[in-house]
This record gives sequence, structure tokens and C-alpha cells, in this order.
Amino acid sequence: MQLFIGNKNYSTWSLRAWYLLSKFNISFTELQLVLDTPEFYEALKSKFPVQKVPALIDAELIVWDSLAICEYINDAYLNGAAWPSEIAQRAKARSLAAEMHSGFAALRSEMPMNIRANRHVELSEQAKKDIARIDEIFSAQQQSYPNAWLFGEFSIVDAMFAPVLLRFKTYQVELSHAAQAYCQHVLSCPVMQSWISEALKETDIVDCDEAGEEIN
Repeated sequence: MQLFIGNKNYSTWSLRAWYLLSKFNISFTELQLVLDTPEFYEALKSKFPVQKVPALIDAELIVWDSLAICEYINDAYLNGAAWPSEIAQRAKARSLAAEMHSGFAALRSEMPMNIRANRHVELSEQAKKDIARIDEIFSAQQQSYPNAWLFGEFSIVDAMFAPVLLRFKTYQVELSHAAQAYCQHVLSCPVMQSWISEALKETDIVDCDEAGEEIN
């Protein structure tokens, strides 16, 4: 199995698929491309219908889009273990994952993931609403699963929200105590720490993701 990803410092969608595969110890070859370069698009053009990462090749099968990849891995390799086992909780987890996948546009636009940086940005009211909604999600789940993953055990929804935590860290977003507890739980995960460590070693600059003013 081959997983094409972008820069670990910047590529939020890559992190989601990589995190799920790595957390469940599924064997794959990582093929990293530098975002926003001719080589990036050339490498993907002959293999996938869209030139975006993450993208997966498993034997003769190709899968693109982070959530589609996670669902495929769940079906093909995990026998459903990447979602909560109870049907109502599974439905809620899928709703939250889909909300992250399709929503929070202002937050994503104004606070690009940039693990190496320590920045300040002036946020729009919509971005602040996005942050408040995510805080609400994290806090509510912490009431049921304190100091744990969103639904107790690691699942796809945790992978989908993982890049947001790194954004909050970069831009020093203040969260409620409960939401911060969840963030600390995820950030202390050895698999997440491995991604962060590799991101900190990178030197490529993607100008469009260098938002805000540096904080010393």
C-alpha cells in the first residue's frame, strides 16, 4: 500500500489519513511530495483523477480524499474498528467527522496548519464561531470520556480533528479547560508526536500557509 502525502508541516488532509493508518499499525509506504510545486502535480497526474493529497494506492485500487481513505481502511483492514461500536455513538461520530470534513471554512482559511510556527492572526467573527463550535464538541465529549479520545477509543473522528489541535497550538488559541484536556491527550499521543517531530525537520516554505505575525 502506498500513501501519497504533502509536507507534514502544512498538509492537514495528509495527516488525517496518515494518522489512522499509523495509529492502527497498518503497513504502508509513505510517499511525500512538496506541496505547490510542478513535481507535486506531475507525480499525481498519471495516477489519480485529482491532483490532491492524501491519495492511496492499494494493489489495483486507488482512493483519494482523506475521509474516503479512512473509510476504505476501516472496511478493508479494521473490520469496522475505526468507528465506535455502538450504533448511536457511531452515527454521532460520523456526523462530527463529516462536519469537520465539510465545515469550518473560515478557521481553515485564516489559520493554516504550520507546525513549525508560533503565530498571531486577527480572526474574523466567523473563524471565532468555528473555534467556539469545536470547543463545544471537545468539551461535550470530554464529559462522557474524560481525558480520552472523543468516543473513548481512537476513531476516524479523532483523525479528522487532529490538524485543528495543531492549528490551535500554532496560533495560541484559548480554549475551555475541558477542550484543552482533549487537545493535550491527542498531542501526547506517540503517533502524533512522530508526525510533529518529522514536520519540525522540514525546511520547505509554502508561502500561502505562512499566515500571521511571528511571536517570539
